[in-house]
Amino acid sequence: MQRSAGVLVFRRSDAGPEVLLGHMGGPFWARKHERAWTIPKGLIEEGESPEAAARREFLEETGLALDALFTPLAPVRASGKQVLIWLAEADLDLAGFVSNTFELEWPPRSGRTITVPELDRIAYLGVDEARRLIVAGQLPVLEGALALAAPPSS
Repeated sequence: MQRSAGVLVFRRSDAGPEVLLGHMGGPFWARKHERAWTIPKGLIEEGESPEAAARREFLEETGLALDALFTPLAPVRASGKQVLIWLAEADLDLAGFVSNTFELEWPPRSGRTITVPELDRIAYLGVDEARRLIVAGQLPVLEGALALAAPPSS
């Protein structure tokens, strides 16, 4: 089974925790908004540790360096892969966002290849918005992260 790894970054605000998600790039996702946002993640390369893969994928997909403590979340299965996600607290400057690209045959079965960004934009999203926008397979990861990121009750 393939494994992928990623980082779900969050920050605290007066309104509660906000999570950093990316909108998937390419023509298939261009007009979709709900269930079209994802945690920056990707495949673990042979011989690479899952945490190193998560850090690499975050940098490749956002262009942002992340120097933060990683807390592992419970693994999930999505799209036939085991997905390993870490939670990290950071208030990043999103102005430096730039995503890596990949080749895609578009339209499908046309023989024509285009280059598209892995993510076309990123944003910190409040809890309710993140729940509505994240791809369905990652919702359990988001819920687990929010439980850890929630402020302690007094």
